[in-house]
Amino acid sequence: MRLDYLTIFPDYLAPLGLSLPGKAAARGLVEVHVHDLRGWTRDRHRTVDDTPYGGGAGMVMRPEPWGEALDELLGQDPHPATVVVPSPAGRPLTQALARALSTRPRLLFACGRYEGIDQRVLDHAREREDAEEVVEVSLGDYVLNGGEVAALAVTEAVVRLLPGFMGNAASLEEESHEQGLLEYPVYTKPSSWRGHDVPPVLLSGNHAAIAAWRHEQSLARTAERRPDLLHASHVAGEWEVLPAAPGDVAELHVLTLACWVGEALLNDDLTIPPLHESTADTAASLAEWDTYVVRVAGRLVGSVRGRLDGTTWEIGRLMVAPDLQGRGLGRVLLEHAERVAAPSATTYRLVTGKDSEANLRRYKRAGYRVREVLDGPSGPAVLTKARRRTGRG
Repeated sequence: MRLDYLTIFPDYLAPLGLSLPGKAAARGLVEVHVHDLRGWTRDRHRTVDDTPYGGGAGMVMRPEPWGEALDELLGQDPHPATVVVPSPAGRPLTQALARALSTRPRLLFACGRYEGIDQRVLDHAREREDAEEVVEVSLGDYVLNGGEVAALAVTEAVVRLLPGFMGNAASLEEESHEQGLLEYPVYTKPSSWRGHDVPPVLLSGNHAAIAAWRHEQSLARTAERRPDLLHASHVAGEWEVLPAAPGDVAELHVLTLACWVGEALLNDDLTIPPLHESTADTAASLAEWDTYVVRVAGRLVGSVRGRLDGTTWEIGRLMVAPDLQGRGLGRVLLEHAERVAAPSATTYRLVTGKDSEANLRRYKRAGYRVREVLDGPSGPAVLTKARRRTGRG
């Protein structure tokens, strides 16, 4: 990924060479270029601002140096750049936005000052073929002196999601906002410090109990500190999982294609069966599988299905719309599929691509273990989990 920064204070961005971002640049994961906007001015005072039309306090950054800078910089790379503009009028920076930006080959940060950049600069950038998109981003409901601090924050949120950036990629999935919730409390040695003890469950070695405790703590912390996120993430109990109906077939088919394209790319296997099924195949599957769906505002956003094979409950086609992934719906669907299993089932079974590392980690956290990897381009990997009986059930 190439990162460009246009600013009148280049030294402000020196932290880009520190810590993990600096190491990523040294390893070639990112290519960083910081540019002084004043290098594109034409007068001896290197003027970049002027008074606003219509009157008012403050100064506005002139369009001429911005235009010339973009003319030169956007042509330096074969990939169109996503122009990121820190602005209190922008869309909030979220983990979902950071993840979306991490897929772009090039980001160009336009760091404004004073009252902001002349609007015509942004309008013109949106019209350019060498600018993929203009994204105005806000860190929150407050005002900073300039865009450099925000650019640093966006950079750190984005580059840490790049493949190979984090030493342990699994650590990314359990952080705050990755599952739509705040992260649970964390502890390390010693087990007792100044009268405060580590919760006993974390010392128990019972991984299922630890996972349950962490989820409960995430829910409690989110409810206390950010109750707005609970509504946004639709934690368990707020999603309504319903049996699929014939009228769902068309949307189910589209959701299947949307989800399995990503799987095909991850596993380098375009022969994955879901990509080659017709709507007639989807309709026929409703008679063969117990299929369930979730809708939000009328839109079908998730689905899962199950059927009995001997004493094994097969779980398949666990799907969440790409724009809602990471908010806990997949976990809700998996738990629902287990809950509705036939009474005679003693084992749960599911499959996923052998190179679908995120899926494999999620299933392992839910108690599944890989039993075999079938012979095929994408495997798949077969995972099973013993059904635990509670009460009389």
